[in-house]
Amino acid sequence: MSPDYVRYRDDLEQLQPGEAETTAKLTEMMRGFSEAMNTRYRHAVRSVHSKNHGLLVGELEVYEGLPGRLAQGLFARPGRYPVVMRFSTPPGDILPDSVSTPRGLALKIVGPEGAEMVEGHGGEVTQDFVFVNGPNFGQKDAAGFMKGQKPIQLTVNAPEELKVVASLGARLADSLTGGKGKLSPMLRKLGGHPHTHPLGETFYTQLPHRWGDYVGKLSLVPVSAHLRRLKDQHIRVVGETDALRDNIAAVIAREGGEWELKVQLCADERTMPVEDASVLWDEGLSPFLAVARVRVAPQDSARPDKLVYGDDRVSFSPWHAQAAHRPLGAVMRARRAAYRMSADFRREHNDEPMTEPRSQADLPRP
Repeated sequence: MSPDYVRYRDDLEQLQPGEAETTAKLTEMMRGFSEAMNTRYRHAVRSVHSKNHGLLVGELEVYEGLPGRLAQGLFARPGRYPVVMRFSTPPGDILPDSVSTPRGLALKIVGPEGAEMVEGHGGEVTQDFVFVNGPNFGQKDAAGFMKGQKPIQLTVNAPEELKVVASLGARLADSLTGGKGKLSPMLRKLGGHPHTHPLGETFYTQLPHRWGDYVGKLSLVPVSAHLRRLKDQHIRVVGETDALRDNIAAVIAREGGEWELKVQLCADERTMPVEDASVLWDEGLSPFLAVARVRVAPQDSARPDKLVYGDDRVSFSPWHAQAAHRPLGAVMRARRAAYRMSADFRREHNDEPMTEPRSQADLPRP
């Protein structure tokens, strides 16, 4: 029997005490990251997720016959839409891959005309989802989010060599815990992530979105056999500055890839809260259910024009969204200002246009 899924209502969100002040401080902190990197590279990059490990151009197919609870918003009816996928890692620095941090993936869907968009995205047709290769965000709210950025703030101007050494120490410490200790998420964030292949990872939004009449979190799961075989596969990074980019490019050039997009609907607002981002939603109570498939034909994911597009000519934000998929919760609200600042900073400092695509013609060729 299906759970009695929680219906969306406005009071599922509750502003936190001091949230506006915290968001302003977080955004200013992120701007400091952007300014430091702009000074270092003489070019503006993202405040976070600066290093581009590959850009893929493909298609999303919404499945036919979805039950009503899944057939919501962009997924209310079958359809095919162009997509771009950008693989990244979290730091604002563009570091050698020996500094190993969690893997990120941003998905931009170029949807149909006429959908109602969230405020600030009116008139556009894109829907973005931002993923990381772990199901749990870890911090409770915007204040926790900012606290989690403090170690990065303290080391933003540290020499690259020191960050490489610190990454090795973090990885050794994480290995001693078996990757399951309470400190493991922080150790991995600071450079202790195992040297695994990004194409074998399952990615999660970690944070909730509105799902039409419901509320959900999303995952993107590799389904191609050659991608599934890459799960936990070790990548050699010693002496390789762009090992992740090169390994992704080699696989995609040969065989392309397919992923399944899934949603986990909220089934209990007490144990699957919207405002406490630290709570891992129980998959036993509500499993991830497939709604669409992303297909990418063989292509060069590291072609220079694609990398420039992904770095300088497009932005990804969970607030590039249909109203039916509006981001929810304090951390998502904090992201709104921070992501906008990062995109505006790049737009102001780089001599590159930055507009949302409206059709396949606006995307790089595969």
